[in-house]
Amino acid sequence: MADEQMAESWERELAQPPGNAPGGASQVPQGPPARPLDSIDRDILRILQTDGRASIRSVAERVHVSRANAYARINRLIDDGVIRGFSARVNHERAGQGASAYITLKIVQNSWRTVREQLQALPGAAHIALVSGDFDVLLLVHTPDNRTLRELVLTKLQSIPEVLSTRTLLVFEETDLDPDH
Repeated sequence: MADEQMAESWERELAQPPGNAPGGASQVPQGPPARPLDSIDRDILRILQTDGRASIRSVAERVHVSRANAYARINRLIDDGVIRGFSARVNHERAGQGASAYITLKIVQNSWRTVREQLQALPGAAHIALVSGDFDVLLLVHTPDNRTLRELVLTKLQSIPEVLSTRTLLVFEETDLDPDH
């Protein structure tokens, strides 16, 4: 619950226009300071990126610390937001999602939050990023086939009023990189 309240607080601060801070100075939300990661923390992260199902015992043995120390470190990494969660790496083709695409979107200025909410609700949306450059948003989607992808782009994305234009880049092949690279 505290995490949700903190996130809402940051959202409110981000929504304020610059110059609304006391004394007229621009206010940039800072958040809690990031704690530096030592070599053991980085080793733990590498292990969990490779195998998110690794047991505490296994992690502790591989980084040469006690189980209690490994447990405390992993919990701290979670509490600090370094580890955002654990998930399975999916072969999308084998899971019936044979068409993948990166879609770039140009959107109406200051509509990011509204657009993001609508993109999150799209079937097959896997990753959404607000970016700089020639477009504003990069969206990764996985769909069963090209027909479904076409419908997603032409009927769902382009019907969002804040979306000014889209460009679809088909993914021919994907390779997950080893965390050590």
